[in-house]
Amino acid sequence: MNVLFIANTRIGDAVLASGVLGHVLECRAGVRATVVCGPDAAPLFAAAPGVEETVGLAKRRFNRHWWQLWRRLAGRRWDLLVDLRNSAMPWLLRARRRKVLKGGGDARSHKVVQLARLFGLDPPPPPRLWIDERHRVRARELAGAGPLLALAPAATWRGKEWPIARFAALAQRLTGAGGALAGARVAVLGAAGDRAAAAPLLAALAPGRAVDLVGRAGLMEAAAALERASLFVGNDSGPMHLAAAAGAPTLGLFGPSRDEVYAPWGDAAAVVRTPESCDALRARPDYDRRAGGSLMGSLEADAVAEAAEALLRRVGRRGR
Repeated sequence: MNVLFIANTRIGDAVLASGVLGHVLECRAGVRATVVCGPDAAPLFAAAPGVEETVGLAKRRFNRHWWQLWRRLAGRRWDLLVDLRNSAMPWLLRARRRKVLKGGGDARSHKVVQLARLFGLDPPPPPRLWIDERHRVRARELAGAGPLLALAPAATWRGKEWPIARFAALAQRLTGAGGALAGARVAVLGAAGDRAAAAPLLAALAPGRAVDLVGRAGLMEAAAALERASLFVGNDSGPMHLAAAAGAPTLGLFGPSRDEVYAPWGDAAAVVRTPESCDALRARPDYDRRAGGSLMGSLEADAVAEAAEALLRRVGRRGR
């Protein structure tokens, strides 16, 4: 069975799609899948059983990336074509069956639920990760052993970023004497391009306590480190979804994005958001997604710390 699975560009959306991909790979024997996604997300699917090829599709001007993809795939016939980006590809390629995720009335449901409904699945299959042992070995080399608080201070746009000083205050409260994770080291995650955003947090952490994974851990190495994390706290971002899929207790911080759609998924996940709703923040006169500053200033460090402590009480402390 030949399957073409067109996933999302961004890492977080691609992680949320991994559950339905797993369902497709397991529903029949002998599935041979090609997965199309953004270049940064491609490592998520490389080790999935049944995935023969991953295509990291970089966006180009005038949608030329779709033309290149068509030229690459047009000579093949697909038994199933899944398109989560509502592109023209399902109608330009030969396929026996097509499943296309479109916008509409389901847009305010959680993304995992939207994807599951595309296949008629209830309950929805949770996101999953396919991590090679070599990634776990490298993660142990980078992060060491013992309790680990993982923080991800960057996001795809500035408005979603909680102030760095509050991340530092949170780390001190949780890992300092008497804290819920007293003595734990603090891993800071991000891509190489997040170095400027993460540098002040790394500098504020106690000497010998910081684990710098920004640009040093690849995507699946970061996922392997998160498998062992005692707690993850981060903005609405790819690392947040990666942490939840890895099974880490995950607290997502929300403001000008919709937690009802993009909350971290799983029994060990929780959300804390600004007192203002997403719509209220986006209605502010100074709202500018491209050039504006953080819209997370009303989310106090004490509120996040209390939510983190409540999550740890609910799921239990772990770390090794």
